[in-house]
Amino acid sequence: MRLLVTGGAGFIGSAIVEQALARGWQVRVLDSLRPDVHGGGYAHPKVDFMQGDVRDRATVDAALDGIDVVSHQAAKVGLGVDFADAPDYVSSNDLGTAVLLAAMAAATKTRLVLASSMVVYGEGAYTGPHGLTRPAARRVDDLDAGRFDPLDENGSMLVPGLIDEDAPLDPRNVYAATKLQQEFLASAWARATGGTAVALRYHNVYGPGMPQNTPYAGVASLFRSAIERGEAPRVFEDGAQRRDFVHVRDVASANLAALDWQGPGFRAFNVGSGQVHTIGELAAALARPAGLEPVTTGEYRLGDVRHVTASSARLRTELGWAPSVDFEDGMREFATAPLRAAVVAH
Repeated sequence: MRLLVTGGAGFIGSAIVEQALARGWQVRVLDSLRPDVHGGGYAHPKVDFMQGDVRDRATVDAALDGIDVVSHQAAKVGLGVDFADAPDYVSSNDLGTAVLLAAMAAATKTRLVLASSMVVYGEGAYTGPHGLTRPAARRVDDLDAGRFDPLDENGSMLVPGLIDEDAPLDPRNVYAATKLQQEFLASAWARATGGTAVALRYHNVYGPGMPQNTPYAGVASLFRSAIERGEAPRVFEDGAQRRDFVHVRDVASANLAALDWQGPGFRAFNVGSGQVHTIGELAAALARPAGLEPVTTGEYRLGDVRHVTASSARLRTELGWAPSVDFEDGMREFATAPLRAAVVAH
């Protein structure tokens, strides 16, 4: 098998590369090595590495030469600093995906795995007095008053549950909107070309080699970066936000399972550990080995959602995948694991 991993020098891409090599696959990496993501260069003795931008058609054409399957991990991630980031998100994620898919269509490459995200759902699944419901976006006055949990139209509390792939999609920030557009593009490509496209909706990924000291990183990376500086993690809201934290090695194994999938058309799969934990529990687990206590600030980010946790039953049933790293073992490892070099400050 000859695999192209776009963004293969990144956090998740690197883990996919290692597991593909362990299978005996030939691997090519295409990565721009953006300075706001990577703190250094890239070298791997077993990888055919190309530095270039996935938005450049000539570069992508060259990267696809001789390739059987594509794992598309290249993207600008995270919630962003403010709305001024929107053009870069749309260009990096959506234009980049469109260029890649156009090149794949021209080269008659027919198998793609796309890195998507849980953020396409917006708020997660809830049960209220009248059964299943999807709450509206949280109101600023409620957040300012410390009322963080979504309520129904009558002000009643809603009980969070697991969300599956058939739930309505409701992106609530720019990053989320670009991830959903990537899925739409992949679905359209599969329909037009007869190709196979799998979108993996990652939940909160963590593990060794996470990026350090970047405002675009996930919460696990931000907490670990703080601890690395000797600072207590700062937890937004009240720390009770529910998430599914999934280890990067399990995300990589889900990608390889998806690359093996022979089903037709487009298919989306949640990738989660199946274990629900709060952000406060994450902060405490990471801070404990360093003798630190997390600080709960009550601050919030308007684009954040309160609770979103996955059902990964489809991935387990259809692809035979199962996570191998539980929360306690993963956090024990990650609490002292090395992080990626700090990025260039702007």
